[in-house]
Amino acid sequence: MTQTTAGFASHDEGTVRRDDRAHVFHSWSAQDLIDPLPIASAQGSYFSDYAGKSYLDFSSQLVNVNIGYQHPKLVAAIQEQAGRLCTIQPAFANDARSEAARLIAEVAPAGLEKVFFTNGGAEAIENAVRMARLHTGRNKIFAAYRSYHGATAGAISLTGDPRRWSSEPGMPGVIHYWGPYLYRSAFYSQSEEEESVRSLQHLRDLIMVEGPKSVAGILLETVVGTNGILVPPDGYLQGVREICDEFGIVMIADEVMAGFGRCGEWFAINRWDVRPDLITFAKGVNSGYVPLGGVIIADDIASTFSKRSFPGGLTYSGHPLACASAVASINIFKEEGIVEHARSLGADTIGPGLEKLALKHPSIGEVRGLGVFWAIELVRNRETREPLVPFNATGPEALPMQEFASSCKESGLWPFVHFNRTHVVPPCTTSVQDVQKGLDILDHALDVADRYYEGE
Repeated sequence: MTQTTAGFASHDEGTVRRDDRAHVFHSWSAQDLIDPLPIASAQGSYFSDYAGKSYLDFSSQLVNVNIGYQHPKLVAAIQEQAGRLCTIQPAFANDARSEAARLIAEVAPAGLEKVFFTNGGAEAIENAVRMARLHTGRNKIFAAYRSYHGATAGAISLTGDPRRWSSEPGMPGVIHYWGPYLYRSAFYSQSEEEESVRSLQHLRDLIMVEGPKSVAGILLETVVGTNGILVPPDGYLQGVREICDEFGIVMIADEVMAGFGRCGEWFAINRWDVRPDLITFAKGVNSGYVPLGGVIIADDIASTFSKRSFPGGLTYSGHPLACASAVASINIFKEEGIVEHARSLGADTIGPGLEKLALKHPSIGEVRGLGVFWAIELVRNRETREPLVPFNATGPEALPMQEFASSCKESGLWPFVHFNRTHVVPPCTTSVQDVQKGLDILDHALDVADRYYEGE
């Protein structure tokens, strides 16, 4: 054991694992049933354990390391900022904070010029909802069933997936709705156009019976993330915008996962040329090098608080180290063409590669995505579309996906799996060669899923 310049001991794997088990309380886990892998280092699109085994990261950790690991310019920017000013409270003006806000507003849709900084995505959601309610004087917030918005008290109430259940009853005023998902349509649609029209009518009907004048906001993930990489059909987001305009409802785009290059755009919503009223961001803004999130605010909502105090704040809002890393990250994205690279990876490599796998492996029910944001939906039968594992499967029911993930890891690929899906979400900087390497490993691991296939 040696002492590092940071002042803590540099441990071997055994010590790290022992101290983790003794003292770290892990999220979303039964503490005695987990054995976290100790990680020693990371670089680019790979991270390595203490035995020296490297893993190609097809998860970008939690779909947040968009710029890859240890980008030298981003590390240097954090070091430089730490050398001159580590922290200053939000009531002061600060150059790193001001520049980060300017750059973020610059790549957002026109008319969203102000940025409220938070420490992450869940806090961004909490404050966006607060802004919508205060701006409209209304209470109800619509949020989709297939969604994840964070684990704070309000954000988990807005979340639509099973992670919400154990926290109920939650924040009052939340109404869940079905968003578009043609492969498993709640509306029996036969085309993308039908799915768009019917899901919009469903949303309109819910607003009618809930009372339009009681609805403050409609919250949606521009492209649904953890719950399936659900790319909205053309016309859907425009339709939501029209509904919000008709009833005076605030449109909140959750871009925590989909933003900053992940979908081949600065913000995914730019692809559809729709302007929301509020955009929440985190993750890719600086790839998690330092915790940072925020809300980008349309001018009319910002003006609500021109002479009226906004009743919210955080000690570390706009933290200089985090904002300096955001400034560096956005500039690196521009200098290195990372958004464009992500877009071409999806169109030229990931998309065609996954379609090729779908022709070979019967367990692939559907491939969908864009940019560096893709999902493979695994099934037992293509005709019935029965999922490879049941919804929210645990224990023995989850075994097929566990075996699939284990096969990936044994071959040096770290996957992102959720329910019956594996997501292909490597860093936006990943090379074509490394993406192809990952697809080759997926090809081998999908043989495991094919063994459970029951169709013809």
